[in-house]
Amino acid sequence: MKKEVENEMEDELRSEYDFAQMQGGVRGKYVERYRSGTNLVLLDPDVAQAFPDDVAVNEALRLLMQIAQRQQPNTAVQRTE
Repeated sequence: MKKEVENEMEDELRSEYDFAQMQGGVRGKYVERYRSGTNLVLLDPDVAQAFPDDVAVNEALRLLMQIAQRQQPNTAVQRTE
């Protein structure tokens, strides 16, 4: 049988924390940044070694996009026989 938790909402903060005395905090300071989302990507170590910064990654991805576009058949030009 599972042991039941007496009170799941039990306050885990220490009693000496008095948030009313804290100054300088701004509620919702980063809410707009959070809502806009992020575009973080975690690179594997071997890939990160080849691309030391975001500029290098962006340049490589742009080059890859150009190559991919050249490889696609041009559907705008249709041959008539």
